[in-house]
Amino acid sequence: MTTAATRSPEQRVRELGLAIPEDVAPAAHYELVTVHGGLLYLSGQLPRVDGRVAVTGCVGGGVSLEQAREGARLCTLRAMAVLRQALGSLDRVERVLKLQVFVHSDPAFTRHSDVADAASDLLVELFGSAGRAARTAIGAAQLPQGASVELDLIVASTAAVPSSKEPSHHAIHR
Repeated sequence: MTTAATRSPEQRVRELGLAIPEDVAPAAHYELVTVHGGLLYLSGQLPRVDGRVAVTGCVGGGVSLEQAREGARLCTLRAMAVLRQALGSLDRVERVLKLQVFVHSDPAFTRHSDVADAASDLLVELFGSAGRAARTAIGAAQLPQGASVELDLIVASTAAVPSSKEPSHHAIHR
């Protein structure tokens, strides 16, 4: 019998019916991920759906807590797409080490951790205890393209990470 603790992250994705984007490309001149010593440093991910930022505006000033939490989940799904592109499978993630969540928020908004919890919860759903990471939740005056939420990750993997001689949005540079 397969228990929740023994199911792989890819099995959990299927069971939860999650829609992880197939192809994620950087929006400017940077790498989606850099690799060093078995660690993958993911660039910031916005809550994009079909090429557009799906959750925009100021949290606590027009954007609700629930909308911001959904934005954090969308950012996390995009980060999973980057990991899949880099590793070939989420099953090659050994541990999520660090999660940083940036919230475009009204100065009076104080529930940044509640927004970040949506990302943390999804990581634990996918990776079990290996998804429980050190975390920072930060309020920001503005985020790229008017996004309400942005996040980045540091992840450990023991898998050999593919690289390419030709730089592209799929290339991983050591």
